[in-house]
Amino acid sequence: MAGLTHKTALVVIPPAESWPPIQAIRAKHDRKMRRWMPHITLVYPFLPREQLDTARRLLAGACGGIPAFEIQLAEFNTFRHRRDNCTVWFRPEPEEPLVKLQAALWQATQEAGGSGTSKPFQLHLSVGQVTGRAKMLALVDQLQAAWSPLRIRISSVAMIWRNEPPDDVFRVAVEIPLIE
Repeated sequence: MAGLTHKTALVVIPPAESWPPIQAIRAKHDRKMRRWMPHITLVYPFLPREQLDTARRLLAGACGGIPAFEIQLAEFNTFRHRRDNCTVWFRPEPEEPLVKLQAALWQATQEAGGSGTSKPFQLHLSVGQVTGRAKMLALVDQLQAAWSPLRIRISSVAMIWRNEPPDDVFRVAVEIPLIE
C-alpha cells in the first residue's frame, strides 16, 4: 500500500485497569507482547509518522461524531496462518460500534493521504500464537474455561508508532477522544 507504513497504526487500547488479566495471558502465549500493548487494530499499516499531525485533525473530525461505547471480551477465537501457525484472540462484542468506528477512520485515513484498498476487517485483540491445530484447540479450551468476561469502555482511539529494532516498541503518539 503506497503511502502507508507498518511503523504506525491506528488502534483502540483498553484502559490500563483492564490490562492485568489480558497481559497475564499474553505473558505466557504472545511473542509480540514486547512490541505491542493490548489493542484492537483499526488501521494497519497506517500513515507515516510525519503525517500524524495532519491525520489527527481529520481523525478528530471522524471521532467527533462517534459516542464512546462498551465492549466485552468474553470469547476466544483463532486465525490459522500458513504452516499451521495460529493466532489466538478475543472477539470483541458487540462488533457494530467498532466496525462503524473503523469505517469512519479508514475513510479519514484516505483523506489524510493514505492509499490502497481496505483489507477485510476482522475485529480482534490478539493474546498469543501457537503451532498446530491440536495445540490451538487445547489452548482455546484452557483459556475459555479460566476466563471471566471483561467489560471495557472505549472512549478514544490512539495513533501509535515505533522505531526500527531494537527500539521497536509501539508508543502512543496521540489519543483522540470519542464523544462522552
